[in-house]
Amino acid sequence: MRGTIDNFFKLKELKTDIRTEVIAGLTTFMAMAYIIFVNPAMISQAGMDFGAAMVATCLAAAVGTILMGLYVNYPIALAPGMGENAFFTYTVCLTMGISWQVALGCVFIEGVLFIILTLFKIRQALVDSIPDSIKYGTACGIGMLIAFVGLIDSGLIVAHPATLVGLGDILSPAVLLFAFGLVATGLLLVKKVRGAILWGILLTALAGVVCGIVKYRGLVSMPPALAPTLFKMDIAGALRMGLFSIIFIFLFMDIFDTAGTLAGVAELGGFMRQGKLPRVGRAMFVDAVATCTGAACGTPTVTSYIESAAGIASGGRSGLTSVVTGLLFLAALFFSPVIKMIGGGYQLGAGKLLHPVTAPALVIVGSMMLYSVTRIDWKDYTESLPAFLVIIIMPLTFSIATGIAVGFISYSALKLFSGKGRQVPWFVYLLAVLFILRFVYLKSL
Repeated sequence: MRGTIDNFFKLKELKTDIRTEVIAGLTTFMAMAYIIFVNPAMISQAGMDFGAAMVATCLAAAVGTILMGLYVNYPIALAPGMGENAFFTYTVCLTMGISWQVALGCVFIEGVLFIILTLFKIRQALVDSIPDSIKYGTACGIGMLIAFVGLIDSGLIVAHPATLVGLGDILSPAVLLFAFGLVATGLLLVKKVRGAILWGILLTALAGVVCGIVKYRGLVSMPPALAPTLFKMDIAGALRMGLFSIIFIFLFMDIFDTAGTLAGVAELGGFMRQGKLPRVGRAMFVDAVATCTGAACGTPTVTSYIESAAGIASGGRSGLTSVVTGLLFLAALFFSPVIKMIGGGYQLGAGKLLHPVTAPALVIVGSMMLYSVTRIDWKDYTESLPAFLVIIIMPLTFSIATGIAVGFISYSALKLFSGKGRQVPWFVYLLAVLFILRFVYLKSL
């Protein structure tokens, strides 16, 4: 069995082993387990059943992530996207008054279009067309975004009416637990302990239990029923109402979130070959299939997750990492009390829901992803300025897609007006125009 697994996932060729891949899969799962509770909490505001939405989240993540491992052999996990579920809930359902069934129909149609674009290799051309400086900037920008999310999840960074963000209560239980986890995980990395990030998460959770911050919630529970959301998407309703603009926005967000995430984690894992990602078509096909599966089960757009970087930073290099993560999403259906204890978040006092156990891992992984900044040509401002804008825009807007959009627009403009326009492929100019139209449209939406 060990030999079969080794040969199927090419572990020796990728200079990894089963133990490392399993630890990486656990690490990725721990880093993104919050989605099991955050996604249903958000989309249930649109009228969906919370329990069914939680099951749909786990199933969609499991199907997409396992397929990514078996079909593409990449350690990249998938789950319902945070930006997409916010657009689904607050814009489409609550603001525009569209039912969640019709909104799911829009998501399903978007997934089908995604598959078609992938089969005709249009999406592959998109990823390949991203200039190197934008790719490096994307990897750094995602790292900054991950670290920023971690700092917010810890309570160290909070909202401020005058400066938008400010320093939180550094003596609060959440921040102190975060500080312990950050130092403990950092020391494990310094000592080159295998699976340092996973062990750091577990140590932080244990410290939280001892201090009374993290509450033991039990081990096993039966999963809720999926029936309230299963196959409830209204495809005919979406077509009848002519919601093509909504479908396009879902498609737009999915394409560029996926492209940005793939480019970023590929840089971290060393998967790029001469500026291109091998098997990118397969990866995008899986992403599209997962979106259709998620819509059928009852959850918005499924996309590749930046938290995959946590597993890659732990040594994950093959699809076995993804298979382990996917299987853990299935197990989470029965072990939700344990998952909620580690990744579900903690309501400390009257403040927002925090995640001090997994926050240290996000900050550390974010720091690891900044290594690509050294590969940017900082002496050529037509390359460095767009890369910088990508890096700074992603965390400040909480959007990978927006960061990439600003990068494409600024890159095209600088090259064109500096007399270097012929260095830019026509496809990049086309995307820049589409991005401009997207901003104009969203502003009026």
